[in-house]
Amino acid sequence: MITFIPLTGFLGAGKTTTMTAAALALQEQGRKVAVITNDQGVELVDTKLVRSKLDSVAEVTGGCFCCKFEDLVEAIVALVASDSVDTVIAEAVGSCTDLQATVVRPLRQYYGDDMVVAPLTTVVDPLRHLAFARAAERGEPESDLSYLFRQQVTEADVIAVNKLDTIKADRAEELLASLRTSNPKATVVGYSATTGAHLEALLDAWQAPATNEDVVLDIDYDRYAAAEAQLAWMNQELDLTAAGEGFDATAWARKVLQELSVWAAEHDAVIGHAKITVEIADGDFAKLSLTESGAQPTLDRAADAHAPAGRAVVNARVACEPDVLDAAVTEAVKAADLATAVTSSATTPVSFKPSYPRPVHRLAPAGA
Repeated sequence: MITFIPLTGFLGAGKTTTMTAAALALQEQGRKVAVITNDQGVELVDTKLVRSKLDSVAEVTGGCFCCKFEDLVEAIVALVASDSVDTVIAEAVGSCTDLQATVVRPLRQYYGDDMVVAPLTTVVDPLRHLAFARAAERGEPESDLSYLFRQQVTEADVIAVNKLDTIKADRAEELLASLRTSNPKATVVGYSATTGAHLEALLDAWQAPATNEDVVLDIDYDRYAAAEAQLAWMNQELDLTAAGEGFDATAWARKVLQELSVWAAEHDAVIGHAKITVEIADGDFAKLSLTESGAQPTLDRAADAHAPAGRAVVNARVACEPDVLDAAVTEAVKAADLATAVTSSATTPVSFKPSYPRPVHRLAPAGA
């Protein structure tokens, strides 16, 4: 019998960091853990970072788990067969919701003899949550993105508030208390996946019974699709060559994201996330991410050395038109090239807006 742990949560909440930290912690307890990343596109920055820390990693691309249900099942079966794992943690696309009905219940109904499905966990970025809450307090109409975020929280068995180290302690306690009041069926835990603080509370929550499994979302799929369609999804690969003996991969990636952050703030474009890896010699690579317009990038991994050449992968999810995002990233790359004495050669960007969500299964609670 294997354990499947499903994660959801808005773009930039820290699902990948949470999944990786939790997998390492469970391995220390003697579990054999595999993880699955998921995205609407391909060439995932996160998958490379996860593979640098964990041995058993798979990905489901080209759509969310709900629309790629059989792909998810195949990935689970392959991991169990090849690596003899007993636990699989999987993170859904950050723009996806309705997972209780489209993923959790189908897995329990069709594969319950071989699999224990842990409580559905929604990972929450406290700053993102507070931004949506402030808009509501000002009486602003609920945006489609805020609607999507609210649905993700509403269906959670476990609300996992990540990045608690980024806000003051009194504000953190207020946020946790507010979420417990507004979501009485959910278990609410706070932690930091980056530092590992209080991560054990999340692991404990996964051992408890699901408390919100009978939830039925009052979800408008047209509005859900509109929320997803607000975001342009862009993936691009670039070959980088130093003008001199070597270049700083970390500095190049940081400059790209800094420029993109400034552009997004100037154009009032919500950043779901933007991530870059730059791989240099011998498997060494830098990885940085950005989850808020006007903010500084976060360093997830620094490259240890300068190199004469490298290859970058850019994943950007921003609320704008795809061609506008392409142009913004192109200008950001030019600025980074100039600042770090690099010549870049880019592939044609793969840019799109997600198609209408059409889940393979959508099951009501037992007895409903």
